[in-house]
Amino acid sequence: MSRRAALAALPLSVALAACGCVVGPHYQRPSIEIPQNYKEDPNWVPAQPTEAKLGGTWWELFGDPQLSALESQVSISNQTLKAAEAQFDQARALVRYYRAGYFPTLSVQPEANRIHNAQNRPESGASAGATYSDFVLPFDVSWEPDVWGLVRRTVEEARANAQVSAADLAATQLSLQAELAVDYFQLRTLDADAQLLDSTVDDYSKALQLTRNRHEGGVSSEVDVAEAETLLETTRAEAEDVHVARAQFEHAIAVIIGKPPEEFSIAVAPLEAGPPVIPAAVPSQLLQRRPDVASAERAVAAANAGIGVAKAAYYPAITLTGEGGFETGAITTLVQGPSSLWSVGASALETIFDAGRRRAANDQAWAVYDQSVATYRQSVLTAFQEVEDNLAALRILEQEAATQDAAVQAAQHSVQLSLTRYRGGITDYLEVTTAQSSALADERTAVDLRARRMTAAVLLIKALGGGWDAASLQNLSSYPSYNSAPAPSTANTP
Repeated sequence: MSRRAALAALPLSVALAACGCVVGPHYQRPSIEIPQNYKEDPNWVPAQPTEAKLGGTWWELFGDPQLSALESQVSISNQTLKAAEAQFDQARALVRYYRAGYFPTLSVQPEANRIHNAQNRPESGASAGATYSDFVLPFDVSWEPDVWGLVRRTVEEARANAQVSAADLAATQLSLQAELAVDYFQLRTLDADAQLLDSTVDDYSKALQLTRNRHEGGVSSEVDVAEAETLLETTRAEAEDVHVARAQFEHAIAVIIGKPPEEFSIAVAPLEAGPPVIPAAVPSQLLQRRPDVASAERAVAAANAGIGVAKAAYYPAITLTGEGGFETGAITTLVQGPSSLWSVGASALETIFDAGRRRAANDQAWAVYDQSVATYRQSVLTAFQEVEDNLAALRILEQEAATQDAAVQAAQHSVQLSLTRYRGGITDYLEVTTAQSSALADERTAVDLRARRMTAAVLLIKALGGGWDAASLQNLSSYPSYNSAPAPSTANTP
């Protein structure tokens, strides 16, 4: 190509790149059927602006300073979260990598050679047998203008994948925080269970002593003493088993906050409070508040961009090249006008036959898109299911807890009546042990219901997204990262 033709091709290519088309479909969020209200909470109304809102520190709704202190350590020390953060940093770096395709590539390859030609070389002339130096300082420039939008679609796909990774990071963090809260309330429930069992052991010890005194006085049989001893030792064994479960939950919490179990302990404090009032967003906002739903939606956007990448393969690849620099036989005259050299050129490459490879890639891209749409819609259905499940759990468990409290009071009254009848010689000790066992079972069920209500509250918060908002995905450079490694420069950050 002549110099004039090459120079003419340069502004033409720049203009094509500036106003060229972008192949592939433009992205539209897949349609989703959204309910107007929640089925399992008929009395539900949207939270008012003056009411408490879920935020980044949703656990403060429970009013437990110990829980708040533990939750604050998840973002700092949890290794699973650090791995998710590193994965997000990789995805964010790929955006910058593909963005480089917008710009030319400039390279330099300096050379310095000392050359001696053979005396008997075939060429004739003064160069035969000559010895000389050759210094070259070349600069090569190559650029593929984004005429068909290949680079734009690639960057769009990479950015959507980075947003997927950011949403996955938020989902991982929320999952770990919720797991910590559930484990914490289970541990506190075990403290309450242990307190109940220890109190019951004291009561059973007094009852055993009463039975022995009556046996020594000839009022009761040895069978009564054996039944009282059996009930006491069984309850003691149950109390020891509670301590095993508590230790396991304590170890699990230690791992979540990134500490070895031997360096961590939580003081005993029985669970007494009930679940707080949880402000729920309207159903239509759930799609913006769930990081896993946002991740699935961004995966659809990435797959849509992938279709454009596949379609761009049908169009010719235009490349502009240029070379310039200096060449001389003496280093002192390297950077001078007479030593300069240059060349420019342009080329276009079009695949004529590939045995259906591009069509297969295009079909695959559409299949990936269809799969991501189905996954997104399923994630939305799952999100509404989880909200409904935990709304129902909170509502029903509250009613069950009230019924169980009445059962506990009736069982305790039954124990008092049985002991009175036993002291009066009206009945044997079997009636007492039966009433005591029933009362203990009812009391432990009431404690367990308290734990289930707290767990349902935590899971409802998680199902509502924990106060997260998909708007945070728009600016990846400001997305929080807690890795100890230095953050990349924000100058080239998407």
